[in-house]
Amino acid sequence: MNILHLTFSSRGELSESRKLSKKIVDILVRLNPNAELIARGLGDGTLPHIDAEYASMQHSNDAGQPGTGSSARSDQLIEELERADVIVIGTPMHNLSAPSSLKAWIDHVVRARRTFTMTSAGKKGMLHDRPVYIAVASGGRFSGANAHQPDFLTSYLKTILASIGLCDVRFFTIEGTGGRAESVELSRRIANQELRRHFNSLGLKHACENLD
Repeated sequence: MNILHLTFSSRGELSESRKLSKKIVDILVRLNPNAELIARGLGDGTLPHIDAEYASMQHSNDAGQPGTGSSARSDQLIEELERADVIVIGTPMHNLSAPSSLKAWIDHVVRARRTFTMTSAGKKGMLHDRPVYIAVASGGRFSGANAHQPDFLTSYLKTILASIGLCDVRFFTIEGTGGRAESVELSRRIANQELRRHFNSLGLKHACENLD
């Protein structure tokens, strides 16, 4: 198994979304001890935005061909996606939606005639489907009875990933990280329970034995 682990928080190791996504990766590695893992922390701004060369390519017949500039980086990121059997993403919710680092990655990998084609019905994905696990951390609450802010992140990610062929998407969340310590700890326990519930449903109860 090839696992691609991408994190997009500027808080690095302290990030709740990174910690939660790392739990998912640990479960997958426990199930597949010989798995190959590619881990990229992209929340520090080191991933450049697309440039003029990339934008020009998108409007030419060369959009699916190897390029230079940010198109060369796009090729690398897409190849990582193509090799991965499972994709794990850890991201915060910034201002109700995706952080700019995640949007930059999306702009690199959602590429005309490379990861999608245009049809009369819209974009059609060119990648084969595989599981995508997304760990989301939010300072406020956006789901359930105690939600007090809208969520433009999860619906966007479902839609944009589906446009390149990745439809098997599952979210796990830690919400209210801007609240009191006991509330954050409760959110962590709930997230752990959701992980157990998911992997138990797959008949993989043993994979979560050491989850805390």
